[in-house]
Amino acid sequence: MTTTTRRTALHRVPAALAAALLAALLPAQAEAAPGHHSDRRPDPLTGSLQRGADALRDAGVTGVSVRLDAPGGVRTARSGVGDPRTGRPVPANGYLRIGSATKTFTATVVLQLAGEGRLSLDDTVERWLPGTVRGSGNDGRRITLRQLLRHTSGIPDYATTEETVPDPSAAGYREHRWTARTSEERVAVAMAYPPTSDPGGPMEYSNTNYVLAGMVIEAVTGRTWEEEVRSRILRPLRLTRTTAPGDDPFLPRPHARNHQQFAPDGPMTDTTVAYLPFDGDADGGMISTARDVNRFFAALLRGELLAPAQFAEMRRTVPVPDDHGSPPGTRYGLGLSWTPLSCGGGYWGHSGTGFGYVVQPAATAGGRAAVTVSAHSRPGDHATAVRQLEGVTGLADRALCGG
Repeated sequence: MTTTTRRTALHRVPAALAAALLAALLPAQAEAAPGHHSDRRPDPLTGSLQRGADALRDAGVTGVSVRLDAPGGVRTARSGVGDPRTGRPVPANGYLRIGSATKTFTATVVLQLAGEGRLSLDDTVERWLPGTVRGSGNDGRRITLRQLLRHTSGIPDYATTEETVPDPSAAGYREHRWTARTSEERVAVAMAYPPTSDPGGPMEYSNTNYVLAGMVIEAVTGRTWEEEVRSRILRPLRLTRTTAPGDDPFLPRPHARNHQQFAPDGPMTDTTVAYLPFDGDADGGMISTARDVNRFFAALLRGELLAPAQFAEMRRTVPVPDDHGSPPGTRYGLGLSWTPLSCGGGYWGHSGTGFGYVVQPAATAGGRAAVTVSAHSRPGDHATAVRQLEGVTGLADRALCGG
């Protein structure tokens, strides 16, 4: 899940938790040991990545991993621990919750269906999901599929409501994490709140948009969004360690453990088990590895997954609001964001966050290089959250500028 500041019409979780929730096909090569290039010779770029990972550890992140796939080879860096209780290291190419990076997979399927003529991005939500987006001023007859994918629908975000996070504490996480919900139930939560803007207005991030996109995929194809992602993306790209587990809340092994600090100066809570009220749907429910995520984003940016017209549509962007938590100058297309690089140009990707983790996949135009940075804990105070997020995005920038 990636969150943004909501309007006061929406019941919001406390500021400390909101801060904690602020807010990539290349040839397979041997995994590099941390701090070394894949051929084990000293390498300045790998050293730079290692220093960045260590800096994130020093800023309080329990475990950090970076993987860069570039023409010069595979470079990795790891820092901190994968399990604070045992001190074991962060595993190489371990399984990750990728959160809202799931949205890029979902958007790719919708755009493929558009390319096949099975739907149009100008179709209304009402055409495919009659009566679903109604109530409190929300009206699916006025909202297009393009607006869903670009977050310009004005539909409220179910994931930031009190119904979804009734108790933003360690005890509340443990009590409510097993509460599985259907897509329809998630949408119904959002429909109890008024729109955040008129359709076609400024970008206002809402996870509900992509729950609806997953429902549209099923309405068009007769198969779930997970099945379509598997047959259209995972199998062709041989992403064998990527899955959409639905209501299964457990990560496959190996993985680092995730930890969330629910209040400033409070203890870290192990949040490795998914929080099912907002994990498990087309907006943020996928599990993958850095290697698979890099392959996906590189293939997408090379134009291997979409026809030219739909690929161009995906990369038509609008500004991201300053309060979203993204680096300055970030813009959003259809399930894909663009961020300026310090060395010129920019990268494409989609961040993902949830209780206890941040993942930042990014790839250069043309898919020449792709990187995934993952951090396995989240702090409870705003200043530290911002500093750590800057460290994550800075690592992605350093990798792609150096690579």
